[in-house]
Amino acid sequence: MEEDFSSIYGGLPPELVEQLEREQQIIKIRLDRRKFGKEVTVIEGLTGSKSELKQLAKKLKSKLATGGTVKDGKIELQGDHRHRVKDILINELGFLPENIMIID
Repeated sequence: MEEDFSSIYGGLPPELVEQLEREQQIIKIRLDRRKFGKEVTVIEGLTGSKSELKQLAKKLKSKLATGGTVKDGKIELQGDHRHRVKDILINELGFLPENIMIID
């Protein structure tokens, strides 16, 4: 599910291409219940390579002081962090608020 926008945006600077990619992503944040009633926050809709997703997951885990992983192009964080994740994505990582949906 990796998209390469370099051919679409031609010779634009990488920073601008990265910003355009962020503006086009629709990110869904939802809560899953696993075995024994454990809650997991799932973040989906992020584009990028697996290493980029792992890097983002590492930042989120550090900010939220929780464990987590990257599976099937989704970031999974232990616990209910839906609203805090949205705040971090907007305020610290530059994603647009209208492109982030919290699914209850």
